Parts: sequence; structure tokens; C-alpha cells
Amino acid sequence: MRDRVPAVWNLLGHDAAGVLQSLTALVISSITAVGAGLALSAMTGTLAEIPGLLVLVPAAIGMRGNIFGALGSRLATAIHTGSFVISRRPDTVVGQNILGALVLSASTAVMLGVLARIVAAGFGLESASVVDLVIVSFLGATLASVVVLLVTLGLAATSASRGWDLDNVNAPLVSAVGDVVTLPALFLGTKLVGIDIFSSGLFVVTVVAAGLSVILALRSKLGLLIGIVKESLPILVVAGLVLSVAGVVIEHRFESFAAQPALLILVPAALSGAGAIGGILASQLASKLHLGVIETASIPQTAARRDIGVAVGVAIPVFALNGALAHLAAVVANRPGPGFADMVAISVTGGALATVAVVFIAYYGAVAAVRFGVDPDTYGIPLVTSVVDLVGAYALVSAITLWGA
Repeated sequence: MRDRVPAVWNLLGHDAAGVLQSLTALVISSITAVGAGLALSAMTGTLAEIPGLLVLVPAAIGMRGNIFGALGSRLATAIHTGSFVISRRPDTVVGQNILGALVLSASTAVMLGVLARIVAAGFGLESASVVDLVIVSFLGATLASVVVLLVTLGLAATSASRGWDLDNVNAPLVSAVGDVVTLPALFLGTKLVGIDIFSSGLFVVTVVAAGLSVILALRSKLGLLIGIVKESLPILVVAGLVLSVAGVVIEHRFESFAAQPALLILVPAALSGAGAIGGILASQLASKLHLGVIETASIPQTAARRDIGVAVGVAIPVFALNGALAHLAAVVANRPGPGFADMVAISVTGGALATVAVVFIAYYGAVAAVRFGVDPDTYGIPLVTSVVDLVGAYALVSAITLWGA
């Protein structure tokens, strides 16, 4: 027995401690995502009252992970290269990254509200007005971003001081916090919907504020800030569109989810689980490309294959845990569902399908970013999480149909 333990331990590769860090972070992400799912299942009345809101939900949650996951990935690279220093000065590496994240949060919040309206109409779904959706999106993003930003900075500072590898824990933990705070923030935003004069004025203020933040950032003399905003906005617009379509996939099955709210609990866990695994892999690959550990090869090199193998290896137990926790939460909260076995089977089946996309997109997305001369830290996580959320939504709905739930 003693001989077997080291053998199994060695399967994890040269950085077994890093794998355990990732697993711990993924378990925390699973627990919090199920909490977010409970909150979502409790919002069925609000979702029915404000059509199109469910289109916005995956995009709003995913965008927090996209922006602050990329922020954490850039800070991880700064730690690896020795340029990470916490400072209040806006012209430092950390300061410019913070400003970039805040500008992107404000601008993409307005963009998501508009996209949710356009995408819902494009797919023939009933939707609230663009004014209402923008207000909900902007207020939700503002409240959630403050919390997620503080957590990301605290995580980076702790990783630097304790010698953790931020790449191993950044994506799942940022995703976990984003899941927990975004849904309640969006729910608070819905309380301001329908107040005609106030809503119109607030809509104008949010659009102007978001636009000005981008203009001021691009006209500043802060080179890193300009680069972050210029490189991030195009990919975040694409990510927002993809995430909105993922919301449409869920919205189309709203009646099924409303009939079995336990399945609605599984939605954030299914999407964030795949995104977190992909985010870890994307962040690890970006750091290795920056440091020259791997090259932009068409076939993944040894160090890249090791990271890919770990991502695949942790996927099944993580998605099985998601299904089990979602069922337990449904039982405790008295939410009807298909039962334990079906919940686990649905979660694992959907997760396995999404993981295939995770590996492909994370590796070749990072390689493509370097070949096109852009930062894989900035492009990797948004590309992976947005596409994986769409694939994950389809995979989850397909798994539900496959298992007859």
C-alpha cells in the first residue's frame, strides 16, 4: 500500500501541490456555484416578470469571471516575472490593471444589457426594454465588481507573500466569488426597473459614464492601461455575445427549469465548473508561454500536455460533486428535481462534453493569441469561459434530454 501512494502521487506530475491547490479551489467554486444556483432557483418569479433577464444572467456572471479572471492571470504573470507590487499609484502595473478592470466592468455592463435585448429579439424571445436591461446589468456589475476586485487583489497579494501559484487558484476562486455576488446584485438592480422617469435618467447616466470611462482610459498616458482596454474590449464584446446566446439556450427551456427548480440550481455550477477548469488551464498556459517554458507548437509540448492531463483528470470528480451538491441543496430547500442519480449523471455528462471544448480552446486560443501578438493572459480566460459557457449550456440541456429529466 505504501508503494502505491507515491506512484499515484507521481501521476500528478512535478507540481502535486499545485494540483491540490487547484482541486481545493474547484471544490470551493462548486460549493459557491450551488449557492448561486439556489439564489437563481428562488428568482423564478422575477425571471418570469422580467422577460429576457435569464438571457442576461449567464452573461453577467460570466463577464465577472472574464474580466477579473484575466486580471488575476495578468497579476499571476507579474508575480512570476517579479513586477508585482501592491501600490496606490495608478501608474504602477497593479494600478493600471485595476483601472483597466473597472473601465471594462462599466463598459461591458452597458454592452451586455443592449446585447441581451438584441439577442433575445433575434431568437424570437419576449424581452424587457433595453433601458431596464441596461440598468439591471450596470447596477449588478457595479456592486459585484467592487467585491470581486477586492478578492482578486487579496488573492494575488496572499499568493505572492505565501508562495502560492496564483495560476492554480485564480480562475475558480474568482469565478466562485463572482457567482455568489452577481446574482444578488442583479436582483437588487431589478428593484429599480419600471420607474419611468428615474429609469430613463439612470439609463442616460450609466451610458455616459461607461462611454467616458473608455475615452478617458484610451486618452491617458498609461501605456499598460491603454493596452488592456484596447485588447480586452473586442474579445469581451464577442464573449458577451456568446454568453448571451448561452442565456438564450437556458431561456428556451425556462418552463422545464421552472417545473424542476433543482435543475436550475445546477446551471451556475455546470457553467462555472467548466469555465473554472478552462480558466486554470488558460492561465497556466499563458504563464508558460510568457516564460518560454512552452512554444506555440501545433502539437502541445510536454509541459502543456501535463496541464491538459490534469484538467481532464479533475473534471469528472468536480462535475460529480456539482451534481451531488445540487441535489443536496434541492432537498434542503425543497426544490423538486429528477433525483440524485439523474442529477449526478446530467452534471457529469454535460461536464465531460464541455471539458473537450475546454482543452481545445484553452490551448489553441493561447497559441493563437501569441502568434497574433496579443497577450494570452488578456485573451485566454475570456475566450475559454465564454465559449465554454455556450458549449456548457448546450451540453447541460442535451444531458437533461438524454437522461429524460
